[in-house]
Amino acid sequence: MSPNGSAARAEALLELHQLADGHNDLPWALRERAGGVGWLADWAGVDLTQRVSDLHTDLVKLRAGRLGLQFWSVYVPCQYTGHSAVTAVLEQIELVYELATRYPEHLAMATTADEAEAAFANGRIASLLGAEGGHAIAESLGVLRALHRLGVRYMTLTHNLNTPWADSATDEPVSAGLSEFGHEVVREMNRLGMLVDLSHVAPTTMRDALATSQAPVIFSHSSCRAVADHPRNVPDDVLAKLATNGGVCMVTFVPAFVSPAYAEWDGRLREAMHAAGADHRDIAQRERFTATWTEPKPEVTIADVVAHLEHAREVLGIDHLGLGGDYDGVGVLPVGLEDVSCYPRLIGELLDRGWSEQDCAKLAGANTLRVLRDAEAVARKLRG
Repeated sequence: MSPNGSAARAEALLELHQLADGHNDLPWALRERAGGVGWLADWAGVDLTQRVSDLHTDLVKLRAGRLGLQFWSVYVPCQYTGHSAVTAVLEQIELVYELATRYPEHLAMATTADEAEAAFANGRIASLLGAEGGHAIAESLGVLRALHRLGVRYMTLTHNLNTPWADSATDEPVSAGLSEFGHEVVREMNRLGMLVDLSHVAPTTMRDALATSQAPVIFSHSSCRAVADHPRNVPDDVLAKLATNGGVCMVTFVPAFVSPAYAEWDGRLREAMHAAGADHRDIAQRERFTATWTEPKPEVTIADVVAHLEHAREVLGIDHLGLGGDYDGVGVLPVGLEDVSCYPRLIGELLDRGWSEQDCAKLAGANTLRVLRDAEAVARKLRG
């Protein structure tokens, strides 16, 4: 960021305009600190009012980053299926509620755009829930409705593996997009007012969901395939459809998704793991394999993220852009975006590049609040 006052302008802008992030994996990171069990365990000893060096996210960093709205991911790994997946997602939801109870001066649970704005006005970080992976509903619309009652306001249709009703971007296709039940899930999410999240899904699933959904959809943490050719990214034709749908693509900071060189490195890693009989889609296996793999990782910087934002703005238009860092969901992040305190730096970079303050405010959170409010309006209409 150049020393021309853009840093101060970014700070001032984020004082006035609510900054929203679409995806943060702190809840699962805390679960892992406790050995893979719920919040009534070792993570209770972590004081998030202090800097925690091995986490991307704590309350000190959140405040420094000017976060005003955070979708906390209530992620469940694909190894959990059926009742075990439902149990795990319930435990993760409870963990987030416990965080808000423990730190009420910092966090406030919210389920609507109005509640999120009220939390920000009261100096709190609005805390919303996003379920990552449709396997968490165990093929039950009843479970989907229960998650909505508990406050979940988006669901990612798949994670790294297919569900029986939706194809993932990183698995072999079985449904050619959405099955009939998958279409039913999308329709029910529209009726409930739960945002359909298309991060992680195959392009065929993206197109099917966009054709079915009556409400705007989101990508909670994805970037542009035309910039970095990674299967987790969004093709330009889908971005164009997203603009017509009224949805929002929340550009992520994951190195493999934002850097062309890192995406190629990740492809070679995938091939090496396959040759060794390991599964790249399994995050734990990938972390273990990467720890012993000798090929150096390419450096990724904040400029790589800016390239995606500028491409997406050109294809989508500024009214359909947001941010979804995926903090505490990956081990390495771009230089300049090392933790959640770095959001003002990103906004400052955009101001340096000639983005208007109005455009930065839309990117920062106005678009995310708008899409949440639009989904609420569609739900009211569908329920009569």
